[in-house]
Amino acid sequence: MHIDPDNGLLDTAHQLPSPNCDARPPGCTIDLLVIHAISLPTGEFGGPWIDDLFCNRLDADTHPDFADIYTLQVSAHALIRRDGSITQYVPFHHRAWHAGQSCHDGRQRCNDFSIGIELEGCDEQPFAAIQYTHLAELARSLFTAYPNLNPQRITGHSDIAPGRKTDPGPHFDWQRLHGLLGSLCGE
Repeated sequence: MHIDPDNGLLDTAHQLPSPNCDARPPGCTIDLLVIHAISLPTGEFGGPWIDDLFCNRLDADTHPDFADIYTLQVSAHALIRRDGSITQYVPFHHRAWHAGQSCHDGRQRCNDFSIGIELEGCDEQPFAAIQYTHLAELARSLFTAYPNLNPQRITGHSDIAPGRKTDPGPHFDWQRLHGLLGSLCGE
């Protein structure tokens, strides 16, 4: 996996541009990686619904779960599906609208300085092994492209929006991710 520093795109990802992004504030340094989990409908995997949400084309009539979210203007930089495939919605050097009201180390507005990666998953089920492998490979590519990112600068959505968000959830194996990052980084 390689990220083109000029356009912020991952060479192995399917590109599906989201309108839900903008420029980062001037002088802003990317120094936080936020891990999310999403399933649409809740607890179900596959289908076009995540893509539709991030591209503002989710149909409220398709499923009752969509009635409260179809008008949201949200995105992530990338999604890692259960089969390990990656879709990129926002170039990494742009600001994706993934964190919402958030705070990390006393800094508000985490979208300004973070990259948001969604894993197709939910609080009730473990993630697939291939998702961890591809997340670690993607994180390593991000560390190379954005030198202020490192394994200590990875957090969960629940950590930057406590009480509001629970993802990536209790089944996300942080130790597994850090073990993979250590082996990829030669530690």
